[in-house]
Amino acid sequence: MSKVKEDYYELLGTSKTATADEIKKAYRKMAMKYHPDRNPGNKEAEEMFKKISEAYEVLADEQKRAAYDRYGHAAFQGGGGGAPRGGAGGFHDPFDIFKEVFGGGGGGGGGIFDEIFGGGGGGSRGGPQRGADLRYDLEISLEEAANGVEKEISFRKPTSCEHCNGSGAEPGSRSTRCQTCGGSGQVTTSRGFFTFRQTCPTCEGAGTRIEKPCGHCNGQGRVNATTKIKVRVPAGVDTGSKLRSAGNGEAGGHGGPSGDLYIVIHVADHDVFERQGDDLFVEIPIKFTLAALGGTIQVPTLTGKATLKVPPGTQSGTTFRLRGKGMPNLRGGYQGDQLLRVHVEVPTTLSNDQRKKLEEFAVLCGDADEPMSKSFFEKAKRFFQ
Repeated sequence: MSKVKEDYYELLGTSKTATADEIKKAYRKMAMKYHPDRNPGNKEAEEMFKKISEAYEVLADEQKRAAYDRYGHAAFQGGGGGAPRGGAGGFHDPFDIFKEVFGGGGGGGGGIFDEIFGGGGGGSRGGPQRGADLRYDLEISLEEAANGVEKEISFRKPTSCEHCNGSGAEPGSRSTRCQTCGGSGQVTTSRGFFTFRQTCPTCEGAGTRIEKPCGHCNGQGRVNATTKIKVRVPAGVDTGSKLRSAGNGEAGGHGGPSGDLYIVIHVADHDVFERQGDDLFVEIPIKFTLAALGGTIQVPTLTGKATLKVPPGTQSGTTFRLRGKGMPNLRGGYQGDQLLRVHVEVPTTLSNDQRKKLEEFAVLCGDADEPMSKSFFEKAKRFFQ
């Protein structure tokens, strides 16, 4: 019994409605994964590479794809006019298809083909190189986030060697062109019809050799040092806000520019206020007598105290709003609100006089006969029958 061939669309991980670009992208992804040079000695990967190349050759051609969609694999059996070209099975060499798609070849065409196999374009990797960006996590208080603050931070990073001014060479020493790569910073090797470009192992991509390396940085041009800078944190920042300090990242290589420093803000939890965007929430416990009789109380805000009027009959869970007492908006021109949610406290212990007065109050209110809300009792009275 002959083995059933796999569906071309399934091999590439696409659908029958995929566009030509989507099919090409799918083939690129699969080819990068299963190419024999990335899977040396892996026969299964090699076989899969052949299958996806065959699938792409058919689906990338409008006429062949139309024939396949109509007749399936039978469209290419028996040497019909629509059969794929070349090879013992009627198909191209899979490596030829790979070269056509990725633009590879003896000249090192760059692009994705070079990225897969360790190239890096046609230019040298030597010369000035920009330093890496750095991240610093800074924790501040809620009050500091509300008002803005200036902080001095300290961290270690690679900095330019002062002894050699970042050149990596002892003062007075000279640099010569690397003989291994001829100053290009890369070496080229060939294997069959593939050409590979890799960083020169002698000069590590610099393209030059230092006659006498700097004794302070061992020829690296950089040394690790502690750096202190002042950071201005604007009012309104929240956890996750990022500040960029240009040029305060790692020093560049071979005289290149420094990277940037990104300060990531973390606002510490507060023991009174809870932040939600630009608004602040606070729970205010009040006595049940105040809730019943009403009155005024002093409440905290980030800028001091404020007066809150509690109307008679206030229920537990009632929320009051203080306009403009929240956090400033980071983009300016707007101030959030402060929301106060009151919680009515019930006394847990009573003196004899307090209990007596409260019992008298309950009798006056009829609470002894109707201990629960009348409106609720009307809804639920059927359960008490």
